[in-house]
Amino acid sequence: MPQTILLLVAIAAVVSMVVLIARFKVNPFIAIFGSSLALALVAGMPPADVVKSFEAGVGGALGHIAIIIALGTMLGKMLAESGGAEQIANTLISLFGVKNIHWAMMLIGFIVGLPVFFEVGFVLLIPIAFNVARQTGAPLLFVGLPMVAGLSVVHGMIPPHPAALLAVQAYQADIGKTILYGIVIGLPVAVLAGPLFAKFIAPRIVLPAENPIAETLVAKQDPDRRLPGFGITMLVVLLPVILMLVGSWADLIFAAKTPANLALRFLGNTDIALLCGAVASFILLGTMRGVSASAILKYSNDCLAPTAAITLLVGAGGGFGRILIDSGVSKVIVDLAVSANVPLLLLAWLLAALMRIATGSATVAMTTAANIIAPIALKSPGTSVELLVLATGAGALILSHVNDGGFWLVKEYFNMTVPQTFRTWTIVETIISVAALILVLLASLIVG
Repeated sequence: MPQTILLLVAIAAVVSMVVLIARFKVNPFIAIFGSSLALALVAGMPPADVVKSFEAGVGGALGHIAIIIALGTMLGKMLAESGGAEQIANTLISLFGVKNIHWAMMLIGFIVGLPVFFEVGFVLLIPIAFNVARQTGAPLLFVGLPMVAGLSVVHGMIPPHPAALLAVQAYQADIGKTILYGIVIGLPVAVLAGPLFAKFIAPRIVLPAENPIAETLVAKQDPDRRLPGFGITMLVVLLPVILMLVGSWADLIFAAKTPANLALRFLGNTDIALLCGAVASFILLGTMRGVSASAILKYSNDCLAPTAAITLLVGAGGGFGRILIDSGVSKVIVDLAVSANVPLLLLAWLLAALMRIATGSATVAMTTAANIIAPIALKSPGTSVELLVLATGAGALILSHVNDGGFWLVKEYFNMTVPQTFRTWTIVETIISVAALILVLLASLIVG
């Protein structure tokens, strides 16, 4: 099949996803699966190979990512049930004061969002946002938008989030450098999309006086509950990140392939680091505070059910990416990119942005774009693969709209209309995406 036709078929497959999900409300997994199969068949793949290709992509994506999703969700659940996240909030609020509460909420989202999915972090922290807004008299958007900006930045750009980890693996990037660059670039981006934008938009959006969800969640808060210490809570949250950083620096600490070096690398493995974090949360936030083993088991079991859809979408993104490779579409894109001399960082951002708009999922967008860009990266030495991870993540956050679960989550909890959600949440995501791209391009002038 001619390259132009093959590329048009791929574009049609992406458009079909948008139409199926946004217009006809088809389940995103079914839409991605169906569009992938249609793309493969029209592109001329043998029917016997089509399903095998999709299954191989799903298996490749989930073989590692499913573990990360499970462990990260368990850790987040323990933060919620123990009151650890609330302790972080109270401490930062006391440090920042009422006038600077929006800055505190951004930091809360940024810190708590490190080990958990956006949706988990959002549900975990939204009761704190409701309480803070009520206690300070600040508009909910003034408090809540900085929080979701912090959560979104780390969700899309900083490991140990699954999509970022997959991009790290696909690009063969150094995870320690990726985390460091992600924090350096992510913090100013979160400031711009969070506190600064919230200060501008909050007075211009009038929310209903009554918020049924807020009333329910605020009523559940127990002011007499004994919260875990701030230091212990922060240790649990940051332990996986610390272990990954130390593991990436193993060769600087001990000679290569020595027992000590291998031990640090083992502990710095993403699966092992998150396992250590989850177990630490069970002990430090659970057992040592009198929580029974049966209760901890119930928490860790109950929190996994909501992640099923996320896991399926990650797998579908991997399957679609594999179809793109096996059908020859990736090769066409590689050839076009190389011949057109499109900057690799910009190309990664654009592809992720297109997939984000198509599927609504930042995780699927980043996963799919990484699968496409990885072969190009191997042929294009000189580009920082760590910055390539960040560029891909930035593109995967742009223009959240009605096919994104996060869009509806923010809308319903903040009790906004659809137009109000476009004027707030959608713009927050777009600011994050564009600002991060600009900073990544500037950083590439320094680090190469």
